[in-house]
Amino acid sequence: MKIGELAKRSSCSVETIRFYEREGLLEAPARDDNGYRQYTNCHLAQLNFIRHCRSLAMGLPDVRTLRSLQIHPELACDEINLLLDSQIERVHQQITSLRLLDQQLRSLRGSCHANTTIGNCAILHNLEQAAESEGCPCHAVHENN
Repeated sequence: MKIGELAKRSSCSVETIRFYEREGLLEAPARDDNGYRQYTNCHLAQLNFIRHCRSLAMGLPDVRTLRSLQIHPELACDEINLLLDSQIERVHQQITSLRLLDQQLRSLRGSCHANTTIGNCAILHNLEQAAESEGCPCHAVHENN
């Protein structure tokens, strides 16, 4: 099948397929005499595997590791277990961060009530005050990235 059909069957864009191929996650397909890539059902299965891993918020290095381990079914799955344990820990950290963000946003929202002007808006005032503060956590986040 050509790349367009693979894209359609996998609900994935052509650009994403090419990206995964460049990254070595998707095996390079054979090419016709005219240079067109010829994908097989094996490529569709690989692509679906990659996409499922990505839907679980796994990064490309983890997906690459899993793909490389697929070709060694005789090995112990300890490395896969460690990879998943690490992913679970990342998810828990994200949940904690999102809960904190939710609390901060709710607190900020609770600082302003209807029927006031923008000049008297406590939300805007709090945001401006935090942006001017050197202790603002967002400054450290952006400086480290």
